[in-house]
Amino acid sequence: MNVVLFGPPGAGKGTQAKELSRYYDIPHISTGDILRANVKEGTELGKEAENYMNRGELVPDEVLIGIIKNRLAEPDCKKGYLLDGYPRTIPQADALDGILDEIGMPLDVVLNIDVPDEELVGRLSGRYMCKCGESYHIKFNPPKAEGVCDSCGGQLYQRDDDKEEVIRQRLESYKAKTQPLIDYYNEKDLVVNINGEKDIKDVFDDIRGVLDKYVN
Repeated sequence: MNVVLFGPPGAGKGTQAKELSRYYDIPHISTGDILRANVKEGTELGKEAENYMNRGELVPDEVLIGIIKNRLAEPDCKKGYLLDGYPRTIPQADALDGILDEIGMPLDVVLNIDVPDEELVGRLSGRYMCKCGESYHIKFNPPKAEGVCDSCGGQLYQRDDDKEEVIRQRLESYKAKTQPLIDYYNEKDLVVNINGEKDIKDVFDDIRGVLDKYVN
């Protein structure tokens, strides 16, 4: 099965991608991961990407799509793939369609994990960290003593990107960038919306209910 996965910050997309990759034995392809891998391995495209990154510039679409095309050509993708973090724009979606047609691996489905903003704000703004590396959530994983780390007794703090006003900005930015892509794939009748408000196992089971029909 060939899948693209969308989901806003806090929707649990990373958790679901990891579980789906393991369950269906298909690679979870994160563009950030393969970009870093190409740079580390010193591939031609990796060197080209690094030049842009070192200048603080975005890696151009033609370089990124080349890296993705090479990754999809690897043997572990023969049974399918789970793309996460790509495409992010309509031109990238067009380019992806082109290479998928070229290599005979067209998309089967676009999964969109949907969670209301207020739920996402509650999930993300409840996270607290300790300098020792432990993390907590005031609702789902609270410390024994408020504001104090169970492990080292350190003072817990909230990261700037977990503060409510920042989270709302992140969500607005995500929607502005992603909605055109959802519309793009809706026109191709590929989008399946998944209720991400449920607990992790139920969300996974709902996704399985969609994907099992594509298993050969």
